[in-house]
Amino acid sequence: MEELKRIVEKFVSGNGIHVAPLGAGHINDSYKALVDGREFVLQRINHAIFRNVPELQNNILRVTSHIKSKLLEKGVKDIERRVLNLIPAKDGKYYFRDENGNYWRLMDFVQNSKSFESISPELAEKTGEAFGEFQSMLADMPGGPLYEIIPDFHNMESRLATFRESVKNNLAGRLPEVQELVNEIEKRAEEMCVPEKLHREGKLPKRTNHCDTKVNNVLFDSAGKEVLCVVDLDTVMPGYVLSDFGDFMRTGANNGKEDDTELDRVSVNLPIFEAYTKGYLRTAKGFLTDTEIENLAFGAKLLTYMQTVRFLTDYLDGDIYYKIKSPKHNLERSLAQFKLLQSMEENFSRMQKMVNELKAVN
Repeated sequence: MEELKRIVEKFVSGNGIHVAPLGAGHINDSYKALVDGREFVLQRINHAIFRNVPELQNNILRVTSHIKSKLLEKGVKDIERRVLNLIPAKDGKYYFRDENGNYWRLMDFVQNSKSFESISPELAEKTGEAFGEFQSMLADMPGGPLYEIIPDFHNMESRLATFRESVKNNLAGRLPEVQELVNEIEKRAEEMCVPEKLHREGKLPKRTNHCDTKVNNVLFDSAGKEVLCVVDLDTVMPGYVLSDFGDFMRTGANNGKEDDTELDRVSVNLPIFEAYTKGYLRTAKGFLTDTEIENLAFGAKLLTYMQTVRFLTDYLDGDIYYKIKSPKHNLERSLAQFKLLQSMEENFSRMQKMVNELKAVN
């Protein structure tokens, strides 16, 4: 903790500094720092994943600065709770690199806030509103596109190229047991690459995306009733809105678990799909094109397909990317995601109808 206090002092000074662990994040290490009564979040940035920390921090600074300007225009009073506030280090940079090569950042702690791990239709609608407003506020951000912090993160053509290389190499010798699933992936490959084709034709724009649209990345007030702000901005970068929309549906609108071994439990939750869509279109419809709205439901299929491909790729490679709990964990994940995809395919006309009807009323 003494070392952490010294890190905090690279950003702010104070007579009394206290640091304690905060949460159990999957990527960055987080701590809560108390400096003369003011609370901060201190994070060690995982630079094995986020390899260009200066650009990462510049992305977040651009996004938060623009959101602040939008909130000021609206006359919002408690801006300190409505958007993350990065604290510059004493050298003016928005990060500090220690003698071991670790990167650190500091930001204000959002007071009287909470997040959720489970979902309900009511919560899904509010989450949809939050991410829709987030994208809407950033639709006119000046300065050109953000830095692509993880290149081709949601590029299906790129993901399939990597997948096919893994099938070809068969490093872990697992191809025979998954050949049927490989065939199912290839049957859908052309359809799933349509967004990249539409983009090259100038029909599908890239926007400022969050790229991790889970319910727990939205902070609510302590009563859980009012949205405060969107957090976890490390993966904010250019992308298609259908990807952000689909990523929430893949995780939030699943009646089962991401790695459910009881596949009968895995299916698309249509009430959650409808509620999130309702909230999202309420705040995002104003800046979306017809093509973007027409492809929202497809985005749910796309991101579920993409995650099937990513899990199976790692299984073929010998489990070198995702943490696993058992030797078959990535295969179980792949099968569960594929079952969810099949459920979405079966219900796609209903999902598309919901989007169209909600587009008309929002």
